[in-house]
Amino acid sequence: MCCNGADEKSVSATVAQSRPSAEPRRYLLETCMPVITLTTEIAASIDTVFDLSRSIDLHIESTSQTNEKAVAGRTSGLIGLGETVTLEATHFLIRQRLTVRIEQFDRPNHFRDSMVAGAFARFDHDHHFESCGNGTIMTDVFDFTSPLGPLGRVANWLFVTRHLRRLLATRNQLIKSVAESGDVEKFTHAADKSQRNRR
Repeated sequence: MCCNGADEKSVSATVAQSRPSAEPRRYLLETCMPVITLTTEIAASIDTVFDLSRSIDLHIESTSQTNEKAVAGRTSGLIGLGETVTLEATHFLIRQRLTVRIEQFDRPNHFRDSMVAGAFARFDHDHHFESCGNGTIMTDVFDFTSPLGPLGRVANWLFVTRHLRRLLATRNQLIKSVAESGDVEKFTHAADKSQRNRR
């Protein structure tokens, strides 16, 4: 434990804090636009946690339940500023493709990946890192909008947000496990070291 608090604090989807009692339909259609925030404490250096968080190989291993594969762009190693990756996975029984690009990059404090093409109307995933004692606090902020307007917002409320939060939590637990076990090289690759040091 690097700081006071739980090992994994899962702050659930942030939606409007009050539900209009007389207008449940309006609540569903207008306020179910979530931002998922997850905070994880990891007993490892900030550089290690940052690099594991941008590892394509670790991401793929964490998504075995959706049979995810990297099929275009950066398909292995550590993704960096301006690079894209196209991921193919099965969600809700449908095989889908998603392309994201690293839009912001400030190693080892923060990076953002944003959707270029895919099933969402839009999303931005911010990854924040802060040194704390002998470890690192990693915070994910996943801000997204589903397609189909009101229908998409209802889907968020019913199942999409829960599904995404579970995927992110599984990924974060793998980052924590690998970082704390010291088995980092498997996911960061020696070939990426010189590239990583230049960024």
